[in-house]
Amino acid sequence: MRQAYGETLVELGRERKDIIVLDADLSHSTHTNIFAQEFPERFFNCGIAEQNMMGIASGLASCGKTVFVSSFAVFATCRCFDQLRMCIAEPGANVKVVATHAGISVGEDGFSHHSIEDLTLALSLPHFRVIVPTDAIETRGVVRLAAENDGPFYIRLPRPKALPVLPEDYHFSLGKAYTLREGRNATIIACGLMVAKAMGAAARLEAEGISCRVLNMSTLKPLDEEAIVKAARETGGIVTAEEHLEHGGLGSVVAQVVVKHHPVPMSFVAIKNTYAKSGEANELLKRCGLTSFDIEREVKSVIGMEGGG
Repeated sequence: MRQAYGETLVELGRERKDIIVLDADLSHSTHTNIFAQEFPERFFNCGIAEQNMMGIASGLASCGKTVFVSSFAVFATCRCFDQLRMCIAEPGANVKVVATHAGISVGEDGFSHHSIEDLTLALSLPHFRVIVPTDAIETRGVVRLAAENDGPFYIRLPRPKALPVLPEDYHFSLGKAYTLREGRNATIIACGLMVAKAMGAAARLEAEGISCRVLNMSTLKPLDEEAIVKAARETGGIVTAEEHLEHGGLGSVVAQVVVKHHPVPMSFVAIKNTYAKSGEANELLKRCGLTSFDIEREVKSVIGMEGGG
């Protein structure tokens, strides 16, 4: 997905002279170095000074540039929240924050590099659009759409290679969920790397006679409320799955819609009130309850609740 981001930046750079890219000394990891090699005059390495980088991005945007700014998600949000708020969100600056190495699948880099609060922070910012692509195909569409639409975006990318989930002819639409699988008994709403795990869980549940709808909810803001309400009405129970803290991310925004429009049993596959340790990505995902088997268990729990599907 990071490779898809870097390659799409180069395509945009060839098409448009207003595209500017900033990075904080991590361009080989974020893959903005691909853009830097072809357009050195439009790439700026701001060094390990992420807050200053956000201010520079806002200034360039005020001069009519379309600015992409990248770092690891934990630095782009936790370290820079005041600058995101004051310099980008409040004026609605045309800055696209593409944050990589999100979640705990960063792995061995450990707690200091695990970004599990970033969606809460980004979702709290007025004017920001918040998107969590699920694979490389969707990443390309998201980056292009962000460039074509004025105003701030927060785009969250992981470190590991993502399994292809979406069809080759998939077209990303801002604020629209994508139905990967229909179902009658419950709905799994997932984002990012958890979408592939949701599909695995749904396949095993189908073998047990449990029919699950799977929604790729890549846009968290603006949220596809219509798809959520439709799922609640038609399937009777909802499980959300995300590589983020349980409070303040996908599960929270979906629950707000459900409780307001059509209350049904819900459960949440997410990181509980804790930080992860250093370790191999799959080990950490298993330790924090972020596997397809965890999703499968929560679906069974939801449909067993009173009033479930």
